[in-house]
Amino acid sequence: MEGKKILVAGDVMLDTYHFGKVNRISPEAPVPVFLETGKKKYVPGGAANVAVNIAAIGVSVDLCSVVGMDETAEALKSLLAEQKIGIQMICETEQRQTTNKVRFIGPNHQQILRADTEDVRDISYDVVEKQILEITQHIREYGLFLLSDYRKGFLTEEIAQTLIKLANQHQIPVLVDVKDKNIQKYHGAMLLKPNRKELSDLTGMSTESRDEVAAAAEYLCNVASCQYVLTTLGAEGMLLVEKGCVAKEIKSVAREVYDVTGAGDTSIAYLAAELVMGKDIMEAMEISNYAAGLQVSKVGTSIVYPEEVAHAMHPLQRDKEDKRLNFYQEDGLENLKKRQRMGYKVVFSNGCFDILHAGHISYLKEAKKLGDLLVLGVNTDASVHRLKGKGRPVNGLEDRLILLSALEYVDYVVPFQEDTPLELIKKIEPDVLVKGGDYQIDAIVGAKEVMERGGKVQILPFVDGKSTTHMIEKIQKG
Repeated sequence: MEGKKILVAGDVMLDTYHFGKVNRISPEAPVPVFLETGKKKYVPGGAANVAVNIAAIGVSVDLCSVVGMDETAEALKSLLAEQKIGIQMICETEQRQTTNKVRFIGPNHQQILRADTEDVRDISYDVVEKQILEITQHIREYGLFLLSDYRKGFLTEEIAQTLIKLANQHQIPVLVDVKDKNIQKYHGAMLLKPNRKELSDLTGMSTESRDEVAAAAEYLCNVASCQYVLTTLGAEGMLLVEKGCVAKEIKSVAREVYDVTGAGDTSIAYLAAELVMGKDIMEAMEISNYAAGLQVSKVGTSIVYPEEVAHAMHPLQRDKEDKRLNFYQEDGLENLKKRQRMGYKVVFSNGCFDILHAGHISYLKEAKKLGDLLVLGVNTDASVHRLKGKGRPVNGLEDRLILLSALEYVDYVVPFQEDTPLELIKKIEPDVLVKGGDYQIDAIVGAKEVMERGGKVQILPFVDGKSTTHMIEKIQKG
């Protein structure tokens, strides 16, 4: 391949998120009343999300699509320009409305409602003829074509086949994220990526079992004249079938699933980027599988950064920076905030951790499973003394910080001198707030603030018979 740039062609859209809460039912009709908290988020969706993820990996990308001449299109193009996506091949037309998916998100990341604005009429080839001519003129710059089909009218059979044949003439591989039941549309591509249902729709075959998926994928390879079919199987991972070869399987690596939005986009974006950077198909598939696993643990359409994937694939090779942060210093939050901006999900918990015992270990291990970074707020000695009374703490703050920092599933330890961690929670703005014991959510310090931001509060049970007080009493009895 002479070029290293990727061309993404497909249906683009804007994903809009309104965050709020629901406290009552409307007196006008039996529907919930959604009260906005003022937080909104706008992100590129569809093929645009694929392009953004590729750019975040560090690969140059051009985007070919059609949008309307409206405010949604202007917002979308502005976001794409910020990510340094080539948008010169996005055609604007007054005859079309740009797709906008508006989601209303309640507490604990619960999607309350989605309202779509879209135009799914087929695009005439004449509308994009100029853009395809420009692609042809710059064909030597491209190392791979990626067709992202959302069945919104852009990738008609004529347009899809024109792009596939153009790529094949220049020995450029084509990956297709399929949605349509029309196999002829995708004929001649190097790789097709359906999910289990899409594979069944394309082939008319059952895909309930792994063997049935493999058989349907082999059939699709033959009738579509493609080299590979990569079927995504949700919680079961991925199955790759190469024409004439034994199927290869990769198990899912997803942790807790928050939202499947954008998982397919992330998966094929990483697959394309890794292939164009020289990885073989199995290496690229493994990396894309990890990326998809990270995506479903986030809320909504989000970027998955290479640092996150590397961290997930090689957890023992994480950064060796000091885990102890002093948030009372001006720059104390910067390291953590930088990772939050990269998309890491932050879990926060707090405690005295006076004498570290098996109950603590079990609790912290479960807390870490809820996100990417576990931050512990640790009461200072004076704070512990006020809360626990005479003789406490048994171990001073420095010793407690050293012990907690030694745990591999603890990412940051933060001393705080107040009686409650409320101010710390407001500064950190965690995605998940964890508390151990038998609490009601409305009694947990910081729960209200976290949920108002769209975060989640999780209560984990303590291990029976394991507590610092119990250990101290046992030692005193001899």
